[in-house]
Amino acid sequence: MKYTFEKGKKSTVKITIDLTATEWNKAIDEAYEKTKGRYSMAGFRKGKVPKKVLESAYGEGVFYEEAINQAFPKYYSEILEKETSIEAVAAPELDIKKISAKGITMVAIVAVKPEVVIGEYKGITYKKNVYNVKDEDVEEDIKRLQERNSRLVEVTDRAVADGDTVIIDYSGSVDGVKFDGGTAEKQTLVIGSKTFIPGFEEQLIGMNICDEKDINVKFPEEYHAENLKGKDAVFAIKLHEIKKKELPEINDEFIKDAVGVETLDAYKAQTKEKFEKQNADRAERELEDEIIKKITETSDVEIPDAMIENQIDRMVQEMEYRLQYQGLRLADYLKYMNKSMEDFRKDYAEQAAEYVKSQLVIEAIIEKEEISATDEEVEKRVEEMAKSQGKEVPDIKKNMGARQLDYIKNDIIIKKFFDLLKSSNTIE
Repeated sequence: MKYTFEKGKKSTVKITIDLTATEWNKAIDEAYEKTKGRYSMAGFRKGKVPKKVLESAYGEGVFYEEAINQAFPKYYSEILEKETSIEAVAAPELDIKKISAKGITMVAIVAVKPEVVIGEYKGITYKKNVYNVKDEDVEEDIKRLQERNSRLVEVTDRAVADGDTVIIDYSGSVDGVKFDGGTAEKQTLVIGSKTFIPGFEEQLIGMNICDEKDINVKFPEEYHAENLKGKDAVFAIKLHEIKKKELPEINDEFIKDAVGVETLDAYKAQTKEKFEKQNADRAERELEDEIIKKITETSDVEIPDAMIENQIDRMVQEMEYRLQYQGLRLADYLKYMNKSMEDFRKDYAEQAAEYVKSQLVIEAIIEKEEISATDEEVEKRVEEMAKSQGKEVPDIKKNMGARQLDYIKNDIIIKKFFDLLKSSNTIE
């Protein structure tokens, strides 16, 4: 096997591979052995037809495609292993320039990791946001806790008021004709939640238990059901129950029952500390994002299209997973949004390009500054994990694979990376 390679456009390398007749015919023989079971001819058992007979019947090139599938990955891998300067970042595009029984010439266009011209990343002034925790923030948290621990109590001595929860029967009709989905019994509805058609909930206010009445509403022009858009409707209502929300009194006893903290003051102090930690983490993330953004903007890198497409693939897949978690399919989501997959991918293109560029810049700085994670640092991190989980280090390591170790190493490297940038710049 002979090969040559040269730089192409936009961070690609062109590899030309020439196989001799001997090498090529060996690949053809391998292709025959792999696929002969597919063929049957009169006078031969299936899978036992000689290679020459099949080539005579179907043409000399009958095994060429499978032979290429056998040969190219093998020789391509050998080249990448030998030529360490070729750092492929995507599957190659293959073109066959010449092919016959005497040999084959294959040309692979390979997207490679591009060179990065790093922008200034030291001696720069950055402004760091500061988020203070207010007493109102803590009070709001306590109110949310109070709401979560509220209960509904039955009301029998008054009419429906805003904020009540009611149990109703309803039956809707348009022009005197009932429509699908417009009828329900013992339906729970919170007055003021705006979960029903505009004007529906407000007209229940003032009703008493066992009251029956008709209410008039108009479906929105943007309503999801085509046959109801903008239509006037009448709903026959029967009210069964009225319930109101009863909030617990906020005191030491409530706090202890709800969250296990001894006193209200202790919970307030704990909550304030939690918010301060969250705010500090948020400020650090924003600072790190700003640093990377500025360095990336001043860096120069020619990103191969394949890297951007691969990142778009990941983004689309992540979106698909999020939709599945909500019980939706991506195809249905695209239909609802009136978008094609092509348009959907285009929406991610700019974001994907920015992400890929920032990652390449980060990797380039890490390489330039020779930032790494030592075995001792990894061991210390594993010990911290074991302590936080209440386990012994051997037990943690026993269930830890290479991928988890790589994740720990990468986490240590990234922390060192940002520590370097923060210490090498002025943070105001």
